[in-house]
Amino acid sequence: MAVGKSGAKPVIGILGGVCSGKSTVAAEFAKLGCAVIDADKIAHELLGKKDVAEKVVATFGAGILNSAGKIDNKKLANIVFADADKLSSLNRIIHPLVLERAEELIRQYNSQNKVKAIVLDMPLLVEVGWEKRCDKLIFVECNWQLRVERAKKMGFFDENQLKIRENFQISLDNKANLTDNTIDNNSGFSVLAKRVVDTFSYIVGSG
Repeated sequence: MAVGKSGAKPVIGILGGVCSGKSTVAAEFAKLGCAVIDADKIAHELLGKKDVAEKVVATFGAGILNSAGKIDNKKLANIVFADADKLSSLNRIIHPLVLERAEELIRQYNSQNKVKAIVLDMPLLVEVGWEKRCDKLIFVECNWQLRVERAKKMGFFDENQLKIRENFQISLDNKANLTDNTIDNNSGFSVLAKRVVDTFSYIVGSG
């Protein structure tokens, strides 16, 4: 079994555009015995915590709350993705806590024999400097039109909103240049699953 930089299990970071299929790729790695750390899931859990929620509401106002008095993620996203300063304000509250939790999970997974590798499904992985935390980086390649269609199908956002979100991230060309492997996700699911298996075999074999 390959060993990571820290002398523990290899850490694999997944990069790619919005709606490129990063989480689908991460789920396929999970089927192969990898533990997946989902940064979005951690962030949503944090927003449900009273102390974090209070800071966010104090920063952005009660307009981000739903009828039950909880933070409405869609309302919050619409505000922060319309203003770089507001996005930075949210990131200052959330990101340190997300990274702290991710480190905790990495430590936990390193002590579990059944875990073969640790996969980071973290949209802003490069932006927060965590590419240095990874032993291998994988880029999920997916063309623009397919990503737009996926975003619409999932009811997330339209083409314009997709562009706005990507403008807040490092360019895809720069991300692709940082990676060790590329997984093409322009075909069907079965083809993607096979590519993940092949990539994981290469990573484990290459050490």
